Amino acid sequence: MPAIETRNLNTPLPLEPGDRLTRAEFERRYDAMPNVKKAELIEGVVYMPSPVRIRRHGDPHYRTICWLGHYSTYTPFLIGADNATARLDLNNEPQPDAMLLIDPELGGQAKISLDDYVEFAPEWVGEISGSSASFDLHTKLIVYRRNGVREYFVWRVLDQQIDWFTLHDGEFVLLQPDADGVLKSRVFPGLWLDAAAMLRGDMPRVLDVVRLGLASPEHAAFLSKYK
Repeated sequence: MPAIETRNLNTPLPLEPGDRLTRAEFERRYDAMPNVKKAELIEGVVYMPSPVRIRRHGDPHYRTICWLGHYSTYTPFLIGADNATARLDLNNEPQPDAMLLIDPELGGQAKISLDDYVEFAPEWVGEISGSSASFDLHTKLIVYRRNGVREYFVWRVLDQQIDWFTLHDGEFVLLQPDADGVLKSRVFPGLWLDAAAMLRGDMPRVLDVVRLGLASPEHAAFLSKYK
């Protein structure tokens, strides 16, 4: 008769998709699973995404980080992150694909905890998503809005569409492009994007446009505010 497998009662149970956990228990189990690269707690429920594909996620994610990285390089009071966990509230601990936040020591709305997590809402959050039917544009959008994320960027890869929301009177409103087809952040002056160029993979054009934003009077005023 085969031996019955036993478990050390001091060892946390593994995370499983669909588990309903407190944030403390979620973190305890996540910390005990170093092989797991991404798990999120959304409205008290554990979500563990499948391995990602290069064209449907990896490449769009990389392009987004390149764009944000160029902007933040010349906006030194910002903190950028790729796949960092954010403790939004007691039931929500997402791991966004990208985020930008104003340095908390200079008055940013998020904080960095003693154990090196983002706490409360970053100013800007980005997700690489499948389509308009995705989790990112429904449950997560509500969570980010409720917690005060000021801008939310969603790249819908299968739909070939970028949605960039800004928080206005407690609601997310889509940013509209200017006459040149450029989207301009209302939270981070100079963070400009030619979404059509990003979608077709024309990164020289994407970086040219963000350089124009960095050279704008609005960005200069933004820099002077935090000197």
